[in-house]
Amino acid sequence: MIPLFDMAAELAPIRAEVDAAIRRVLDSGVFVGGPEVAAFETELAAFAGARHAVGTSSGTDALLAILMALDVGPGDEVVTTPFTFFATAGAIARLGARPVFAEVDDATLALDPAAALAACTPRTKAILPVHLFGHPAALPVTEIPIVEDAAQSLGAGPVRGLAAAISMFPTKNLGALGDAGAVLTDDPALADRIALLRNHGARPKYHHVAIGGNFRLDALQAAVLRAKLPHLPAWTRARRAHADHYRALFAAARLPAELRLPPDHPAHVYHQFVIRAPRRDELRAHLAAAGIATEVYYPEPLHRAPCFGALGLRVGSLPVAERASAEVLALPIHPALAEAARTEIVRQIARFYER
Repeated sequence: MIPLFDMAAELAPIRAEVDAAIRRVLDSGVFVGGPEVAAFETELAAFAGARHAVGTSSGTDALLAILMALDVGPGDEVVTTPFTFFATAGAIARLGARPVFAEVDDATLALDPAAALAACTPRTKAILPVHLFGHPAALPVTEIPIVEDAAQSLGAGPVRGLAAAISMFPTKNLGALGDAGAVLTDDPALADRIALLRNHGARPKYHHVAIGGNFRLDALQAAVLRAKLPHLPAWTRARRAHADHYRALFAAARLPAELRLPPDHPAHVYHQFVIRAPRRDELRAHLAAAGIATEVYYPEPLHRAPCFGALGLRVGSLPVAERASAEVLALPIHPALAEAARTEIVRQIARFYER
């Protein structure tokens, strides 16, 4: 079996460091916030090249907190991509605002900057691109606030917009042992506002100056992430090396011209290695029968989700995103993936198309 992700293999070389971090929290008796969270925020900001990092309970809550800090609400619009995880648009809709879906770039599958600007109206409160699969997205040039969904791209470069939301779900390049997230920003006022909102808008305790939420980062997750963060550069180098090896293997294989590899980028952190394949579902079944795990990110563009039906976008409204949903297939690329596994994956893909 070749798994899509292997947490046990990732943790094995650093298990003693992670165990020590967990013991440190258990011995401290501080489980929400506190010095572990503060230290992780300082270390994360330094790693990401940001002036401020604010830990949150998840990447979803990081997005939500940023939009709340910008006073996004009913009557507002936020332009975003239809080809992403649900949380990107869900955070907009939860605040009563309208997600406005714009077309994606056919190569990167990230929000097309020109399409995003064309979708803006006087009601647009923000533009929310996604650095999909770890590939830095091109950002539109505009005075409208840009909120980056960087859930999949920690380490792919500095914050270029007003703020970036990071996810540290267990399968991310820097993964916690549960849900965790953070906001990165160079704006001290915004960082302070998000720190306020993540704790029910209370300052001081029990004195609520704003309506926020419970978006706090657990100390246990912060301590584990502190143990793992120093290893992230090496893990990123491994992912990039795996991507290079995949490209060499695919170049040597006899495959249909329609099979497309992900575009490279010097800052790509390869959270996923996503090919675009003809007969994708049949290929995926073939790989599963050979013991190779894959995943489809994402099988349905968000403008086709039933919960967004009221937006009135029909089949054919955003054809690039719709076509991508029928073609994309993520292959294993985690840092511990063996060379023999990568070779077998491409061999099986070539075998499928030779039939």
